Amino acid sequence: MTHIIVVGNEKGGSGKSTTCMHVATALARMGHRVGALDLDIRQASFGRYVENRRATNTREGLDLPCPDYRLLPEVDEAALAPGENPFDHRLHQAVDELSQTSDFILIDCPGSHTRLSQVAHSMADTLITPLNDSFIDFDLLARIDPATQRILGPSIYSEMVWSARQLRAKAGMKPIDWIVLRNRVGTQQMHNKRKVGSALEQLSKRIGFRVAPGFSERVIFRELFPRGLTLLDLKDIGTESLSLSNIAARQELRELMKELRLPGVEVTF
Repeated sequence: MTHIIVVGNEKGGSGKSTTCMHVATALARMGHRVGALDLDIRQASFGRYVENRRATNTREGLDLPCPDYRLLPEVDEAALAPGENPFDHRLHQAVDELSQTSDFILIDCPGSHTRLSQVAHSMADTLITPLNDSFIDFDLLARIDPATQRILGPSIYSEMVWSARQLRAKAGMKPIDWIVLRNRVGTQQMHNKRKVGSALEQLSKRIGFRVAPGFSERVIFRELFPRGLTLLDLKDIGTESLSLSNIAARQELRELMKELRLPGVEVTF
């Protein structure tokens, strides 16, 4: 069966699209068939990333592996069942169509609460939540006491994930494997970094997610986007030797792919 990977976070700027693109192309490079959807209909950063890649392949005569990215299909509302939500219908139709030809489907959610995002979370076999490594973004997951950093309770986003888990349980589906990805972690062992890490570990035991290291802040990610490239493409475009920063970034991607523990995936890069 097709394995659905949802990348969700209700705050922008956490690296969702970068994460989606690197996971999708890593899987494609390892020989898996990968479908892709972007539910951020206005911004569509993931979708534009894939389109930039297709354009680079055409313009430069390359054959870089690319996910099968599709727009949500339009729907004739007259064809909907009574009470059926048109957004639900469009998303389920897109997933059903991609499932015919895909081993994995990557779904990028918008940085806000929408109906599409809510439905996508209930479809996730694996949920990746990128998080900038600060208490500003930690607020996405839980409310904390500002004086003691004691966790007071889950956030609205965490409650949405809990609701998605309940829906899957009622439908007899396997539980969501939820991974919180620590992006933009500082290179120094700063006091704030340790405090955020400790709070995440405590919260992970309470609401059931795994914590994984993500991507450090690197200039190369901003440079890759316009051409639709990823860290794994550098040698294909003529980069003879990788900088230490690029080598470290590839290692971060390798460790992330291993940590996802996706079915049938053996990380080979």
